[in-house]
Parts: sequence; C-alpha cells; structure tokens
Amino acid sequence: MTLSRYSALIPFLAILASVTSLGLGTSWAKHTLFPLVGAQGTTAVRVGFSALLLLLFWRPWRWSLRRADARAVVLYGAALGAMNLCFYLALRTIPFGIAVAIEFAGPLTVALLSSRRPLDFAWVALAITGLGVLLPFGHNVSGLDPTGVAFAMAAAVFWASYIVFGKRASHLHAGHSVSLGLLAAAVVVVPVGVLHAGSALLSPTVLLVGLGVALISSAIPISLEMVALKRLPPQAFGIITSMEPAVAAILALILLDEYLSTVQWLAIAMIMAASMGSSVTAQRRQDPAVTA
Repeated sequence: MTLSRYSALIPFLAILASVTSLGLGTSWAKHTLFPLVGAQGTTAVRVGFSALLLLLFWRPWRWSLRRADARAVVLYGAALGAMNLCFYLALRTIPFGIAVAIEFAGPLTVALLSSRRPLDFAWVALAITGLGVLLPFGHNVSGLDPTGVAFAMAAAVFWASYIVFGKRASHLHAGHSVSLGLLAAAVVVVPVGVLHAGSALLSPTVLLVGLGVALISSAIPISLEMVALKRLPPQAFGIITSMEPAVAAILALILLDEYLSTVQWLAIAMIMAASMGSSVTAQRRQDPAVTA
C-alpha cells in the first residue's frame, strides 16, 4: 500500500519538477538570449540543442518505429516546436506569468472536452472569466499587447495538440518518443531562427547559454512530462499542470522583475482554480469507488 501511494506521487512530482525547470530556463532565456538573437533565435537554439542532447543520450535509432507511431511522433514534435515558437514570440511583449496563463487554455480545453458533468460548466465559466480579465479585447483594460496575446493563444492551441499527440506516442519508450519528437520540433523552428538571427546564432555566448537553456527548459521538462503522460490520461495531465501559471509568475517576479497587478493575479488564480476543480471532477469520474 505504501509503495503504491509513493508510486501515485510520481506523475505529480514529475510535473512539478518539469514546471519549475521550465520556468527557470525560460526566464534565463528571456533575460540573456532575447537581446542577442530575438525570440526566434532563442527558440532555435533551445529546441535545436535539446534535440541534439536527447538524440545523443537516448540514441533512438536503436528502436524500431511503426509507421503509425512515426506519424504520431512527428505530429507531437511539430506541435511542440510551434508551441515553443509562438510562446517565445508572446514573451516579447507580455509578462511570462500571463503568457503561461493564456497558453494554459490549451491543456485546460483538453481536460474539459472529455467532461460531461454539469459541474464542469462551472469550471469552464471560471476559466473563461479569468481569461476574459487577462485578454486585451474590447476596451483593452488589461494593458496587454494584442499581438503578444495572439501568439500566446496560438501557443495554447499547439499545447493542446502536443498533449493529444504525445498521449498517442506515450506507449513508446519516453526517450524514444521525446528525442524523435524534439528532432521534428527542431526541423520546424531552427530554419525560422536562422532566417531571423543569422550568424548571431554562432556567437559563443549564444551557444553556451543556449545549451544551458536547452537542458533546463526543454530536455529535462519534456522528458519528465513524458514520464507523467505514461501514467496519466490527457485530461489529468493537463489539470495537474495548473500550478504552472503561478510558478511562472513567481519566477518572473523574482528573476525578471515582472510585476503583475492584483487583478491579473486574480485572473491567474481563476484559471488555476478552474483546472483544480476540473481535476477533482475528472478523478471522481475515473474512479467512482474512491470516497476518501
């Protein structure tokens, strides 16, 4: 029983470590790489080095791959690459914590689309309210840049796709699917970064910091996420990551001096509460026999 309880914590701990590592790496990238190579170049070195690191570590050519699995991995990787690119483009003009909160609409949608209980509509309403407070539509009361918000929303769509396609490939060895997925992601984003930043990508500073960012914000978090995906359904995975907007906002406050208003913190809290509430609903639906 004790071992079983510890085993049940593995997905949660994996996602917590993933979220923290991702936040640290992204903050470092925004502070150091953005001024040198821009969002596109930052995405290129981050994803490119991540792919290289995991290809060398896991050597995925050792495993065979069926055509259907290859298709799932390519789609998973393409969604991952597009998600990273759109998210970093959003970070140019909106705070890290808010970008994550908006992007989080993707996994939250995955979670709620599988829900059927009347209570789930309350979580939807709460999430929409939180997003409505953040989004600069109408009278632009939030003061956020519309272009940055649009990129964050695009990242949300790709994040949802990443979860769905990642689950389809989750029966594969985690190192196999993640390394090949990042290779596909690199094929998507590296050309964009090269076109934007050119030879600046070859600067020793960019290469050294890019390698560190790749390790902290891509290679480690994605591997941990695949560990969690193998043990969780898509909706539960999306829900447990509800901690990410708050973690991102706190790290951005400490590392980037990005201060949020009380209303913006409230909006983030609404989105997280919707995710947590949906998590309870999903768990009860999956295991109705559990009462405590």
